[in-house]
Amino acid sequence: MSEQFSTYNPKKTKASLFITQNKRQCFAVTQILIAAIILAAYYVGDNTQYADLRAWFVVLFIFTVIPVADHLIGEDDSNLDEESIENLKNDKYYRFITISVLPIYACLLVWGMVAFTQWEALSLIGQIGWIVSIGVYGGSIGITAAHELVHKTEKLENISGGLLLSLVSYAGFKIEHVYGHHVNVSTPADTSSSRYDQSLYSFVPQAYVKNFTNAWGLQVKRLARQNLGFFSFKNELIWYNALSVAILLGFIAWQGWIGALYFLGTSFVAFTLLEIINYIEHYGLHRQKMENGRYERVTPEHSWNSNHLISNLYLFQLQRHSDHHANAIRRYQTLRSYDYSPQLPAGYATMALLALVPPLWRKVMNPRVEAYYQGRMDVLTDG
Repeated sequence: MSEQFSTYNPKKTKASLFITQNKRQCFAVTQILIAAIILAAYYVGDNTQYADLRAWFVVLFIFTVIPVADHLIGEDDSNLDEESIENLKNDKYYRFITISVLPIYACLLVWGMVAFTQWEALSLIGQIGWIVSIGVYGGSIGITAAHELVHKTEKLENISGGLLLSLVSYAGFKIEHVYGHHVNVSTPADTSSSRYDQSLYSFVPQAYVKNFTNAWGLQVKRLARQNLGFFSFKNELIWYNALSVAILLGFIAWQGWIGALYFLGTSFVAFTLLEIINYIEHYGLHRQKMENGRYERVTPEHSWNSNHLISNLYLFQLQRHSDHHANAIRRYQTLRSYDYSPQLPAGYATMALLALVPPLWRKVMNPRVEAYYQGRMDVLTDG
């Protein structure tokens, strides 16, 4: 099965060729590695030595080691042929990997609370680092797996995606992303598509509010089409949000206000990381409005693509976002790369750090947007 991924490219490093040829195993190894790093940060060595640094270690790993590995190992632009796509999309191994993130993160969330209360050597900086570390796992691996799952029609996958989102208090993403973002992507109507020259700090606050309200509005409309009311048993947002509240109450009953702070803190970090990724994925890209008032159909040209190998393994190939939006139900292991898609200069971990500093972000990304739309700059101001 693994050789199906291998398309020779003389620009690839030996390491990237090896990993590309063994993607099947590497998808699982990468997910296990991140969870293992969090466990090791607590258990390995004396709990008092470098405690604060160790509490932050997974954050440092994701935002330093992975970008460096992306740079050194290189990119993977190989694509599957049609026969391989058909064979691979039905391989239950890949579904197991994404579904397994649900129990892993649920256990990690609970264990993280135990470690948080027992790790007496942590100062305030270390305690913040621990909450951020658990939240970063939830926002990267957890929500990325949920993103894959909510696009699927199989009940186990779809429900697992909703449950994962409940663990980060962002259940509305299940509805807004599929029925809002994928319909309105790269248009002014989409709150998950950042505009040209818009800063991250302008984008994220409005994304919190509008994605929440949009999710409920879309759900009410979906229920109305089935002649169902807001309080219908089929209003899944009520169930998933109720679960988030139940988890919060459980943490409060267990650890009081510290438990609430921990759960809400990890959730906030997780869904904020999601919105930072949303900011990156469509920055400055726009679908043109046609004469009939509708927007052109979604193509691989309306999402930024990245073929950086290590971060794609870590994020279930989410960075092949151009193909995901052109073919939303295509499974992560079969996503393709398109030469004509706009290309990010680095993987998401690097780009997220860049987005935190708007002048640097604009210096790197604005010229790329302008070059991509050369001769068609009116698109950037098309409302």
